[in-house]
Amino acid sequence: MQSDQAISAKSAARRQGQRDPEKISFAIAESSFGLVLAARSAKGLCAVLLGDNPDHLMRELQQRFPAAVLAEGEGELAAEVAAFIESPSRSLDAPLDLRGTRFQQTVWQALREIPSGTTASYTEIALRIGQPSAVRAVAQACAANALAVIVPCHRVLRSDGKLSGYRWGIERKRLLLAKEAGARL
Repeated sequence: MQSDQAISAKSAARRQGQRDPEKISFAIAESSFGLVLAARSAKGLCAVLLGDNPDHLMRELQQRFPAAVLAEGEGELAAEVAAFIESPSRSLDAPLDLRGTRFQQTVWQALREIPSGTTASYTEIALRIGQPSAVRAVAQACAANALAVIVPCHRVLRSDGKLSGYRWGIERKRLLLAKEAGARL
């Protein structure tokens, strides 16, 4: 049975001559890094958000996909994503729905090529994608990433090797890197 929110969104879209709003299903699971919200569109995994408050995670998901109808119901996916985060050597066999500019997608692909247990600097990523002067833009692409850990922006450090900002908290970044480094040993 459809929720009132879903029905009213569909009705409004039809009145305006638009197609039905996108449906994104999600669930929240627990991990040693806090709560993990995993969301899937018709194309694939579209968000993995980390946090400590389920209401904040829900708000962030709604802000990222304001025109979508959100529906709970991806418990298995959330558990699979949480297991992937807990065990960096695991693989996650799920199609991805990466949404961003061409530049962001290029950066995100470069991030996905950084092996677990290793890091790269923003400058190194800019060089890898052939845009050495785009260091700040690389950092902005990392900040725009909606797929925590899946697109491993936590593996990017400052040029001096120190930790820099992380959308889901610098302490989570430190813990993720430590877990991945330990898994390599």
